[in-house]
Amino acid sequence: MSVSRNQDRPSPATPDRYQAIHQGFGWQVPQRFNMAQACCGRWAARPDTARRIAIREHVAGRGLGPSWTFAQLQAAANRLSRVLQAQGVQRGDRVAIVLPQRFETAVAYMAVLQMGAVAMPLSMLFGPEALSFRINDSQTRVAVCDESTVQALQQARPDCPGLHCLIGVGQAGALADVDGAQALGRQGATFKAVSTLAEDPAVLIYTSGTTGNPKGALIPHRALIGNLTGFVCSQNWFGFDPFQAQRPSKAVFWSPADWAWTGGLMDALLPSLYFGRPIVAFNGRFSPETAFEILQSHGVTHTFLFPTALKAMMKAVPQVQGRYRLKMQAMMSAGEAVGDAVFGYCQQQLGVTVNEMFGQTEINYVVGNCARLWPAKPGSMGKGYPGHRVAVIDEAGQICPPGTPGEVAVNRYDVHGHPDPVFFLGYWRNEQATQAKYTGDWCRTGDMAVADEDGYLWYQGRTDDMFKAAGYRIGPGEIENCLVKHPAVANAAVVPKPDADRGALVKAYVVLSPDWLARRPAGAQQAAFDDAVRQALQAHVRGLLAPYEYPKEIEFIEQLPMTTTGKVQRRVLRLQEEARATARQARAL
Repeated sequence: MSVSRNQDRPSPATPDRYQAIHQGFGWQVPQRFNMAQACCGRWAARPDTARRIAIREHVAGRGLGPSWTFAQLQAAANRLSRVLQAQGVQRGDRVAIVLPQRFETAVAYMAVLQMGAVAMPLSMLFGPEALSFRINDSQTRVAVCDESTVQALQQARPDCPGLHCLIGVGQAGALADVDGAQALGRQGATFKAVSTLAEDPAVLIYTSGTTGNPKGALIPHRALIGNLTGFVCSQNWFGFDPFQAQRPSKAVFWSPADWAWTGGLMDALLPSLYFGRPIVAFNGRFSPETAFEILQSHGVTHTFLFPTALKAMMKAVPQVQGRYRLKMQAMMSAGEAVGDAVFGYCQQQLGVTVNEMFGQTEINYVVGNCARLWPAKPGSMGKGYPGHRVAVIDEAGQICPPGTPGEVAVNRYDVHGHPDPVFFLGYWRNEQATQAKYTGDWCRTGDMAVADEDGYLWYQGRTDDMFKAAGYRIGPGEIENCLVKHPAVANAAVVPKPDADRGALVKAYVVLSPDWLARRPAGAQQAAFDDAVRQALQAHVRGLLAPYEYPKEIEFIEQLPMTTTGKVQRRVLRLQEEARATARQARAL
């Protein structure tokens, strides 16, 4: 593995204020705190902010849709809280929210959280089996759904004896137990919010690990406070001036990230509302053209876009200027390494230096960049955000020296010895898994990285994504980044292929770009074309990375297996290669 790039110095154009901000920062967490009150209630209660726009809707092909103020959001949340109370929901109960990006989704979160109940977001992409496991494990009795999710819930319901009520919004009202629109219409618009402790549970999000069933990460109300430094840094202070007490500039946020996941909920919806800014809701399929349409028509200033989305946008619209008029002030990206090619595209075509971020459901928004306050290094995941004590540690829990790969970990206590509020409470009904997450006060992420001399972290892949080939330790991210730079490649994933002599070979799964797919002949000539492209890609990687890193095999694939949060599921491809190897051995016997 080559780490020479880690010594590259960031551009001197950005003054480096990192040390001053990080060392001088201290957490202020009140004893009592509620996410819904902080994100909506306080704005709706003030005459000067109640009429601010909270949610904007985007309609594909038409642009601007309806908008709702904080006052309207709060009134709808109050009515839904009353409906939930009528269904027996009490403080601490879990309520499933199975909705896409839409106004009613924000209403559901505010309604559940202000009751002191626990919101359990579930992706609209989940099938009946995924839904039933989470509903049963969490002992959820009430779920809120719409027309896109009601059928899956109905299919799961025979296996969910404890789920006694479906509340349907939109067109699902006629199919659910309770028609949300009619029920809300019968309720008053006032509700006395529960006074929750900052330590009380607020959100239960299930995360998929490498083995076993998904685990429910229980997130407290204070975790939103722990997220805020990372959010404002990754969004270049979100329109505020960090050094002067002046009125913030206008800011409009949008991200395609599903509001059912940490990236959409904690990195987009809740922090946007916390700062009293509007967020765009788009209930539709992502496409590069739609993304640019949203950015332009809504005057979006701040965004979170996955690397996979940015790669697609770069391939579809290589020349943005002259075609779109954007107002971008900041962009965060996470989930995978952005890579040099996309980093340059964002700077040159979108007019922003992308701030890469790293976190996970259990301890979100802990590492990243802030182009406004400290220089970014292309390809680096950044440094620990203010308030978070982050390090690369070895198996024994000792901090690794610069240049040595290790596991990214976050300490329970900040640099001043105070508790870090970003931490989750633990895994739902799984104390063993909670304890296994820690080595002393270090919370392990399961992600590998290298720290350079300046403290920047360079992502190397999941601990289970790393592998050895011919004695060399291979991280897939660097090879994938290199492949994507070639015009023939839209996306790529690198995994080990079992090999008797070397232990493993480097294998790449490649999705061809639309232009190269158009050139690909049908019939007998296709094999020759594919071989030529393979050789070109191998030469491309061999010429840019270490000789042992180039993919010995390349398989073309229509699409990579992805999680609903936009991460490549290398594990799926890795297991596929292991199964193929087992089959080959069986045939050889």
